[in-house]
Amino acid sequence: MVALIRQVVTWLERWHGEARTRSPLPGPVTLPPVAPAPWGLDANHLMEDLDLLVRGSYNPWHPGAMAHLDPPPNPASVAGELVCAWLNNNMLAEELSPLLSQLERRLLGWIAQRLGLGEDGGGVMASGGTLCTITALVTARHQRGLDGQHACLYASADCHSSLAKALRVMGLPAAVLRLVPTDASGRLDPHLLDEALAQETAPILAVVATAGTTIRGAVDPIGLIADICHRRGLWLHVDGAIGAVCGLSQRHRGRVAHMGRADSLTMNPQKWLGIAKASAMVLLRQPQALADTFAAPLAYMEPARVAHGGDCGLQGTRPAEVLKLWLGLRQLGQQGIDGLLDGALHRAQVLRQGLAPLPLILPSGDLHIVCFRPSAAGSGEAWSRRTRQRLLDQGLMLSRPLYHGERYLKAVLGNPFTRREQIATLVDTISASLSR
Repeated sequence: MVALIRQVVTWLERWHGEARTRSPLPGPVTLPPVAPAPWGLDANHLMEDLDLLVRGSYNPWHPGAMAHLDPPPNPASVAGELVCAWLNNNMLAEELSPLLSQLERRLLGWIAQRLGLGEDGGGVMASGGTLCTITALVTARHQRGLDGQHACLYASADCHSSLAKALRVMGLPAAVLRLVPTDASGRLDPHLLDEALAQETAPILAVVATAGTTIRGAVDPIGLIADICHRRGLWLHVDGAIGAVCGLSQRHRGRVAHMGRADSLTMNPQKWLGIAKASAMVLLRQPQALADTFAAPLAYMEPARVAHGGDCGLQGTRPAEVLKLWLGLRQLGQQGIDGLLDGALHRAQVLRQGLAPLPLILPSGDLHIVCFRPSAAGSGEAWSRRTRQRLLDQGLMLSRPLYHGERYLKAVLGNPFTRREQIATLVDTISASLSR
């Protein structure tokens, strides 16, 4: 095993050295055989197969990778992933992960306090933001005594698709998701929310505020929404998958002000801090609610001093993803966290300034996401497809989201290897595309 790992590391060094010469989005690559060979392959043949997969994969290390919320991984978190696999501990139960279970409780407790959820705050990690959202909403329903009822859910019109998935998993019809219009800044309108809640006749499962919408990076007015929820006795969940990490920084927590007033919130350090996937968590002001909701007898395990990890969410068996989060944060330190946030926000500002003089619709945003389209309505579809290809030809990758019926180009500036050079080329290409 050690010999194989050494060989993998040698190849990783080679791949990393070539990363900037390969496009973010690869060309066609033949998939290696998928079925096991009659006899097991030696290390050289395994690496040759791996080489094909690497060269055919999305390349987040390229400085032009600006399409999505997938920055290059933090080096220590990559090492943590390897150690996690080698330990092969199971977060299902404490005797299968004795120290790692404690690490998860302590680290998530620290994060919850840092985000303002109070001294008793804490939570559990899960494999992705969608699973965290489902966990939070199932908990909210149970805590509010609404199991088995067709309760409704209020959220911004720009909320994430994971809410619709959560409702389906919970056996609720799509119509119970009540979408509240946003203002000109893309934020949920609290006045319209309050009016809609006043007229609601069905039980209310929760209100969801978004700390960073997917397409424009808008942060809902969490404080005003929290006031409404407190006055009406409603559960407030904050979808902080993108923006909640700002709460870890003294300089940037104002961007997600009052987030700590939530009953539950989600955060994905993989999206901005570059912790290797998957790294996501659901945090609660009263984390005991997780065990109250999900605990099931584990008769084959020794009793735990506190709730088993498998009692605190939908997942039973799961890897110790907390290891790479802990190691990654230790490597970054507070200055490193601040630096990643500073850099991404500065790059977004530079891009916005470069695009501002052009004839574009450029929606505002609160985080490190910039989306835009030509001013003429209905012109975005062909333009975005043509322009995206021109950008790809220069090693720059943006995405093409559909927003309010119009096709946009979107840049996410979380890649620390993106420099002014790439941003300048992006602006020049956009400018040229609009003059034709």
